[in-house]
Amino acid sequence: MDSVSRFDGRAYQERIDATAKKGIDMHGEASLVRSFHPMSVLDAGCGTGRVAIELDRHHIKVLGVDVDTSMIAEARRLAPELEWMQADLATLALDRVFDVVVLAGNVPLFCPEASRSTLIKACALHVVSSGVMVVGFQLNRGYSLKDFDASLENTGMSLADRWSTWNREPFLDDSDYVVSVLRRP
Repeated sequence: MDSVSRFDGRAYQERIDATAKKGIDMHGEASLVRSFHPMSVLDAGCGTGRVAIELDRHHIKVLGVDVDTSMIAEARRLAPELEWMQADLATLALDRVFDVVVLAGNVPLFCPEASRSTLIKACALHVVSSGVMVVGFQLNRGYSLKDFDASLENTGMSLADRWSTWNREPFLDDSDYVVSVLRRP
C-alpha cells in the first residue's frame, strides 16, 4: 500500500492524552462495543488505537486498521503486541469476520466523498452472522444521515438502534452527532 499520512499521529495522541488527564472519559466507544459482548472486533479507522487498546484491556481480540501511516505508527508504538494493519477501508478485503466492526471518530468523514458508500459496504462485509457494526460520525459535515442510510442498501445490515452519543443519548432531529448500530441477521 502506498504511504498515506494526512495526520501527525503523535500530536493527535498527545491531544487525547491531555483530554484524558482532565478526567474526561475517553472510552465511550469501547464501552458501547463491550456491551455487545464480542470476542473479536475490527476497529475500522483505528487512528492511534485508543478504542482497540481499551478493548484489548478487556481481553477482546482486536484488529486495528487505518489508512494513515502516522496514525498506525503511533498505534504500533503504543501497543506493539496488538494487531495493526495499514489499509484503505474502502477496499478492505480480509479473509475473516468479526463479532463487531466499529467505525468511531468520524471515520466516514475522512474518506473521500465518492468512496463513503464503498467504505460502509466493505466494512459491513466483515461482520459475522448475527454480529453488529457501529458507526459514529458528526452530522452537518457533508455526509448526511440519508446518504449513510442509503449506503446500507445491499449490505445485509439493518438499523437496530440509533443514538446521538456513544453513551446512548436519544437521537433527535436536531442532533449533531449520530451513532448507528446495525445488525446482520
